[in-house]
Amino acid sequence: MTATEADQHGRTGESPTAPDVEPQPAPGATPPRRPPLLAKAAAELVGTAALVAIVVGSGIQATELTEDVGLQLLANSTATVFGLGVLITLFGPVSGAHFNPAVTLAEWWTARRGGPGVTPREVAAYVPAQIAGAIAGSVLADAMFGEPLVKWSTHDRSAGHLLLGEVVATAGLILLIFGLARTDRLRFAPVAVASYIGAAYWFTSSTSFANPAVTIGRAFTDTFAGIAPASVAGFIGMQLVGVVVGLALVALVFMPGRETAE
Repeated sequence: MTATEADQHGRTGESPTAPDVEPQPAPGATPPRRPPLLAKAAAELVGTAALVAIVVGSGIQATELTEDVGLQLLANSTATVFGLGVLITLFGPVSGAHFNPAVTLAEWWTARRGGPGVTPREVAAYVPAQIAGAIAGSVLADAMFGEPLVKWSTHDRSAGHLLLGEVVATAGLILLIFGLARTDRLRFAPVAVASYIGAAYWFTSSTSFANPAVTIGRAFTDTFAGIAPASVAGFIGMQLVGVVVGLALVALVFMPGRETAE
């Protein structure tokens, strides 16, 4: 779930005069030597599948252990925080650990003028892999807990305040990821992104889906984490609005400063 605007010249503190030192990418960043596209697409598919399995599976487990909705959400968000941090750390050096078409499209937009980031060919591979992975993760979670493998969710999430919550959640995520990239701090992405998603579970009315692929995947399960198919289009539309808002905030907050005259 991170951007790949990595430091291509090594981390801060590395000697610029050491020619034999291979620059290392920050967690969540594409390494200087790009892996094959197949490997990157596989990382996005497996990572997104694992993320959705964590979200859906922990939701099912929570509802089986307690009837307290607050405790259910606490269990669900805690599992997501730890799981997401691990997945970003694991898959970040391969694909950038986007697991999210919103992040992939935002990165492509910022890189369209030749800067670092995903290419159109990578976008065409990432997005289908993310969607397929999200669906597979939902089915896998249902299978692990003896639920119907595919049962459309009946959890309606079409209210206006929930849609606003998705704009806020997605804009904040984009601001965080690309703000870290602009300030050369993507090495903190596993902790920062996972922490933000965990917090957004609680401070947004929608419980922070902030991810079109995950939204689609969660429509396939009629459990705690599900979303009714009729609500999916609205959520995805607001997530794309959140991408635009987030990128505008990045441009505003992290605009280049003027050099001080000596």
